[in-house]
Amino acid sequence: MNRPFYKTLYFRVLAGIAAGVILGLVSPHRGEAMKPFADGFIKLIRMLIAPVIFFTIVLGIAGVGDLKRLGRVGLKAILYFEVVSTFALAIGLVIADVFHPGRGLNIDPATLNTADIAQYTSPTAHPTIVGFLLNILPDSFVGAFTQGEILQVLLLAVLSGIAIAMLPDTAQHERLTSLVQALNKWFFKLVSLVMEFAPIGAFGAMAFTVGHSGVAVLLKLLNLMLCVYATSVAFVFVVLGAICWRNGISLWRLLVYLRGELLIVLATSSSEAALPRLIEKMEALGCSKTVTGLVIPAGYSFNLDGTSIYLTIAALFIAQATDIHLDLKQQLFILAVLMLNSKGAAAVTGGGFITLAATLAAIGTIPVAGITLILGVDRFMSEMRSLTNLVGNSVATIVVARWEDQFDDAQAQAILSAKK
Repeated sequence: MNRPFYKTLYFRVLAGIAAGVILGLVSPHRGEAMKPFADGFIKLIRMLIAPVIFFTIVLGIAGVGDLKRLGRVGLKAILYFEVVSTFALAIGLVIADVFHPGRGLNIDPATLNTADIAQYTSPTAHPTIVGFLLNILPDSFVGAFTQGEILQVLLLAVLSGIAIAMLPDTAQHERLTSLVQALNKWFFKLVSLVMEFAPIGAFGAMAFTVGHSGVAVLLKLLNLMLCVYATSVAFVFVVLGAICWRNGISLWRLLVYLRGELLIVLATSSSEAALPRLIEKMEALGCSKTVTGLVIPAGYSFNLDGTSIYLTIAALFIAQATDIHLDLKQQLFILAVLMLNSKGAAAVTGGGFITLAATLAAIGTIPVAGITLILGVDRFMSEMRSLTNLVGNSVATIVVARWEDQFDDAQAQAILSAKK
């Protein structure tokens, strides 16, 4: 039996967002004071992300037991991630060239205050490729969970799943699989309990964002925000929409199906907040546990379509705002650097800003201090980045599952066609 609309989670999250916006506008000081509610909710979700990913992947691999298929899924996922995210980078570059969101600002780089960006421009904030790869290897089994490193947990889960699948004793295999299955159900139940606090987290996040930034800051950088938002929306409906259509899925119905997760991401500006429920929903949609468990966690580090769009537009915005002309060769160099940097800093806190700072430093022609120009509205652009990333990872899961013939099309059509 369907619950009344006003009792659903997404309605309560929507109400929390609206209340937060109103409080931030009416009383900015009180709005800023609501930040602990948002931080607390995100910490609760992050507390559960590592075990949910671990048990989901272990269960999927141990259940299938086909190691060749596992390698195939990984390679196909990486290929898809690289092609689509590079396409997103190129689109952002073209849009920034066509609409020139930073034109007319005429900012002198010498007048910019760099104190606010020290955490993003310090040498330790920019991981090298070797450092990034070494960081995938945890110092200890438990350390991967306590530090919340998704890629480390992913590696441990894959190894654990393979180890269970290779056990010669069938009885041991079944006992361990049953244990992992029970633990997996337990943690998903914990997720459902924590999600009841989502409206409070949404309220706190929006109240703080609106109260802290204010309307004046938004109006100053409206062109940049509109450029990022319009490009991201076009990418979702045109590019991802075409990919969905090619795979027999209605993008609009998929968005309606994921509306609760999208609202949570919109409110918190964090796609991590929706990760556990996204795994659950993609499995319910008809994607196998193996594909879902591998593609979604890996996608959170390698398939960042929204972040890719933001990075190229932001880089060219700063160049335009500081009256720096970039020729085609220099812009293609920016694209090449971002293709590498966007992967290396994906899992780092403040990864978008760190990647942007590292790219500007590598280019040399655009002042790194220029990122101070977008600090005030970065939170609002972060919302669109996270939304686009979530949709992109959902579509990637469907595509890879279909490539592997591990997608139940009848089940997906029945769920997406059902009245909500």
